[in-house]
Amino acid sequence: MSQLMPAAFVGHGNPMNALALNRYTDAWSTFAAQSPRPSAVLVVSAHWYVNITAVTAMKLPRTIHDFYGFPQELFDVQYPAPGDPLVAQRIVDVVQPTYVGLDEDSWGIDHGTWSVLVHMFPKADVPVLQLSINATLPFEYHFNLGAQLHALRSEGVMILASGNVVHNLGLIDWNSPGRGTDWAQRFDDDVRSVMTNDANDLGRMSGHRDYRLAVPTPDHFLPLAYVAGLASAANASTTTLVDGYEMGSLSMTAYQLAGD
Repeated sequence: MSQLMPAAFVGHGNPMNALALNRYTDAWSTFAAQSPRPSAVLVVSAHWYVNITAVTAMKLPRTIHDFYGFPQELFDVQYPAPGDPLVAQRIVDVVQPTYVGLDEDSWGIDHGTWSVLVHMFPKADVPVLQLSINATLPFEYHFNLGAQLHALRSEGVMILASGNVVHNLGLIDWNSPGRGTDWAQRFDDDVRSVMTNDANDLGRMSGHRDYRLAVPTPDHFLPLAYVAGLASAANASTTTLVDGYEMGSLSMTAYQLAGD
């Protein structure tokens, strides 16, 4: 398959988006509908944040409900997409000499992935793999690994990163639906300026005055590094797929590679 498959970053926000129909979920489903059908989807999810780089390699990944305090209806969601061990091995080969382990039994499909894919591919009929985020390694590692994954796009693999540009659960205001604080909007706007002009500069956002408020932990921000790396490898910028804020301290901004 010679056509480059699309790549995107989505702000997945509240797990309840899995059950919702709103402008964010509309954007995700439209992105999938307007894209060529992939042979597989590789997802970098904020919720597989561990001390190793690994890719799921099981034939039937389980649906993981990695949250608490939500309605039973959300725990009842199953996303029975198949895996693809051959694609997993191909990922290992493409990024050499960077080490990626094959996970055949410990992980699966977490809510950072299935809460988005239930809207993009509701029939769960496209193979899904997840790539872990190695918590021990710096931003530059994740950016470079994203660039290495670019080769997969010409092999039928759609690459999706799922996190949030702004993600501070400690400062959530449940009475502010659809709103963002001034610092959240300021940081999100400045990240957008970088991502839509020169994604190579994303690493410098760690020096932003609002970085510690917007990114108290790196797990939800680092998926964006993979899309920035993909943009660098493709010599492309990104465009905004959808934007918005929720509960004061969450950004829902999503990006896709320009031209996708």
